[in-house]
Amino acid sequence: MTTTTVTTSTTSTTLTAPTTATPSGTAVFDELESAVRTYCRRFPAVFTRASGHRMWDEDGREFLDFLSGAGALNYGHNPPAVRRALVDYLLADGPVHGLDLHTGAKRRFLERFQAVVLAPRGLAYRVQFTGPTGTNAIEAAFKVARRVTGRTDVVAFTGGFHGLSLGALAASATAFKRDAAGVPLGNVVRMPYEGFAGEDVDTIDHLTRMLDDPGSGISKPAAFVVETVQGEGGLATASPEWLRRLARVARERDILLIVDDIQAGCGRTGTFFSFEQAGITPDLVCLSKSISGYGLPMALLLVRPELDQLGPGEHSGTFRGNNLAFVTATACLDHWADPAFAAGLAERVRVLDGLLDDLALRFASLGCTPRGRGLIRGLGFTDPTLADRVSRAAFEAGLLVETSGAQGQVLKIMPPIVLAEDELARGITLLADVIDAVARKEENR
Repeated sequence: MTTTTVTTSTTSTTLTAPTTATPSGTAVFDELESAVRTYCRRFPAVFTRASGHRMWDEDGREFLDFLSGAGALNYGHNPPAVRRALVDYLLADGPVHGLDLHTGAKRRFLERFQAVVLAPRGLAYRVQFTGPTGTNAIEAAFKVARRVTGRTDVVAFTGGFHGLSLGALAASATAFKRDAAGVPLGNVVRMPYEGFAGEDVDTIDHLTRMLDDPGSGISKPAAFVVETVQGEGGLATASPEWLRRLARVARERDILLIVDDIQAGCGRTGTFFSFEQAGITPDLVCLSKSISGYGLPMALLLVRPELDQLGPGEHSGTFRGNNLAFVTATACLDHWADPAFAAGLAERVRVLDGLLDDLALRFASLGCTPRGRGLIRGLGFTDPTLADRVSRAAFEAGLLVETSGAQGQVLKIMPPIVLAEDELARGITLLADVIDAVARKEENR
């Protein structure tokens, strides 16, 4: 601690400079931070360093990160090439905040995104920068759909999660989160997702009957909004055929199709967009989380040009021009410009598939069932409370994995999509040991 004496014409005052040391522990968070926080309750550490798929707390303890910022860190923590681009931009005094002004950073992102992502896939979208969060992209998509069609309702699906602002929350399914709104949530019709009503129930047939029967009580909607993999909904997955049929129902009835690719996009399912496997072209696509590639806030809406009908300022946001996110997003697209990256990603998906299938066999007595697709995966168990206990025990063992589902009944596994195969195997081996230990502890009670 240092002291400085300041002398004025009448007095001499001694000032004590604050110490530079940071106190350890979590007391300050408990005292000053809102009770609404969640992840820190499951992972009660103070993290001070992160690199790749690893994080370290202030005591130097290492953790394997299979949480990946809930899908915001697909390329891991602080990827060196991306960090270098970001630091160079800052050192050159590049504008950080830009509203929707034209900037060089935004131009480079748009050009690169068009060249690397859209054009090779034959996609003709306009890019609307909606604001920094995924829920903002959803709100924008709903506004576009309602403006274009002149209709008000949106069809959303059981298990879906689309954000916590009121419009997006109306389309989200979990009662706990919906109840926090404190007001009625309307203009959304809920339909069953694939598999929700059992394997023998054709939910697209049910949807079609409800739309076409004038006695169903359902008005023609403006749009369908769907996740191809429900990241917060227990890792339920829509098959390619189900998605193709959904797209056909929408097209034949002049209903817009919105794909929420906020968590499942940017490579998480093995391809840049999660809908590529189904061979469909949505009318609107919502991206956020890993579109910046560095954990920086950024969201956008992809809009078919003829649907780009909102006027200037009808959907905006002070932080829709995060130029630091444009810089890191552009740098991350270098992965997708390299054909070897897609091939390597497909191999990592294959390896993880095999590892999870092995877990299912090893823990068949627990009803261990793989869920999800690509590198957004989950494990369900006969006992719906087991996932939570495994997640908490995994933290103690040095592995970060969260839970998913309305009751937290599915263990969620989201390693970085760039993770080497041996490190994938290392993380799953550690997870297997934790599941075994938790199961044995339960048996010995």
